[in-house]
Amino acid sequence: MAFGYLLVAILSACVAVFALQNGEPTRIQFLAWSLDAVPVAGVILVSLAIGIVLTAVPMGIQRWRLRARLRTLERQMALLERNREAPPETAPGQRAS
Repeated sequence: MAFGYLLVAILSACVAVFALQNGEPTRIQFLAWSLDAVPVAGVILVSLAIGIVLTAVPMGIQRWRLRARLRTLERQMALLERNREAPPETAPGQRAS
């Protein structure tokens, strides 16, 4: 886990340095939209933020589902353990030994 944080920190620093060194205004065109005099650093940082969000949302949904599944399995396990520890019930008309 620490390696992952280190890798993210290094990549973030590289992106920040790259963005800061490329601050010249540029023209952005996408389909029918056009923006003039947008700093390259802004384009890079906005693109990075969009990528992070697009990655984080599906991962968050998957994590939420896994936590829900874990809670269900833990409840089932607790129920099975309680049933295992409880003394067996005797049928009507039978004596407990």
